[in-house]
Amino acid sequence: MKKKHLKILGLLIGIPLLLIAACSFIISSAAKGKIFSQTNKIPKNKVGLVLGTSKKLIGGLPNPYYAYRIEAALKLYQANKVDFILVSGDNSTTYYNEPQTFKNDLVKGGIPRDRIFLDYAGFRTLDSMVRAKEVFGLDRVTVISQQFHNERAIYLAEKKGLEAIGFNAEDISMKHGLKVQLREYLARVKVFIDLLFNTEPKFYGERVKIEC
Repeated sequence: MKKKHLKILGLLIGIPLLLIAACSFIISSAAKGKIFSQTNKIPKNKVGLVLGTSKKLIGGLPNPYYAYRIEAALKLYQANKVDFILVSGDNSTTYYNEPQTFKNDLVKGGIPRDRIFLDYAGFRTLDSMVRAKEVFGLDRVTVISQQFHNERAIYLAEKKGLEAIGFNAEDISMKHGLKVQLREYLARVKVFIDLLFNTEPKFYGERVKIEC
């Protein structure tokens, strides 16, 4: 009986782990050749899509993921690899506005205000990618985030008919970013669940044309 119980326990642990590993492998493999870390190697696109995150961590400390995405967006724009920046993030309450916070810091970094567009309903990566196509009318986009996030965004984008490449913001060491990395594995499983059930963004809204 003991051996039987151990076998069942092994299956209960092993099958979910294999599923998680398979989802992660598929998403990473699909992004090969589509993610870049150097501005001199990435193709130019009209729009760079910055995926939102909070500026501060719980407790009030600066969020390095935010700072590195700002830095990456500035590099890409200054290298003339994008003409416009679209910031997609959470603005679920009047007290929390990721897109506007990003815009303020991007303007401080030297990007003109009229070159920055905001998507206030990018509550999830899925929402951001679908809305980039359906609301902002994009056929191609350069996603700006950390590599693990870019890979997932690219996979989602292309499943939704949006051609995407990624520009990698600096990442955080495993020691300091372990919680985010573990959450990413679960987020990759969620990608396939969302695709299976054809999950839609929370909001669509009127079309917005990106131009000066």
